[in-house]
Amino acid sequence: MSGTYPSTPVFKAANFRSEFFNLSSQTISGRTQVRNIGGQRFTFSASYPPLTRAEFRAVQAFVMAQRGMAETFTIVLPEISSSSGSVSGTITAAAAGSIGATSLAVDGFTGTLRSGDVFKFANHSKVYMATSDLTGAGTLSFQPALVAAVSDNEIVTHNNVPFTVRINNDIQEYAIATDLTYEYEVDFIEAI
Repeated sequence: MSGTYPSTPVFKAANFRSEFFNLSSQTISGRTQVRNIGGQRFTFSASYPPLTRAEFRAVQAFVMAQRGMAETFTIVLPEISSSSGSVSGTITAAAAGSIGATSLAVDGFTGTLRSGDVFKFANHSKVYMATSDLTGAGTLSFQPALVAAVSDNEIVTHNNVPFTVRINNDIQEYAIATDLTYEYEVDFIEAI
C-alpha cells in the first residue's frame, strides 16, 4: 500500500458503481436464469474542475507513484464515505460473523445508520453497504456478503470510510486547455 490519495483539490463529480458477478442464460422463450458466482467490488470515476498547474501537480505525482495498476492506496470519497444517519458512539460487532454472512449484530451506538451508507470492519479492506436502516443496537443488514470473518467487539467505521483501491488502468492522460488549466479524470477500482 502506498498511502492516501490527495484530498485536495476536491473532485467536481464522481461516478460510483457496484459490480456483482453473475452468470446468466436466457432461453428463446425468454426464461432467464441467473446464478451469483460470488464477489462484488466498487468502482468509481472522479473528475476535477479545471485545475491550475500547481493544483494538478500533487495529484499527478501521486498517480505516477502508483505505476498504473501496480499499487494500492486508500481514498476517502466526499459524500459517499460519510454516513447520512445520526450515529453517535462507536459501532462494534456484538457477535462474531462468518464469511458469507449478510447481517451481523452490532451495538455501542445511538442514532441511525441509514440504508445506502457505507462502512468498513476494522480487519477488512473491503467496504460494505447497509441495506436497511438501523437505529441503535440490533442486526445490521448489508451487501455484499462478508469476505472475511468478523470478531466480536470489532469496530465498524461509518464516517470517513477509506476505500482501498488501485488505479483502474495503466494509462493516465490529461488535457491542457487554452487558458492553461488542466482537465483530469481518474478511474479507481476497489482492491480486495
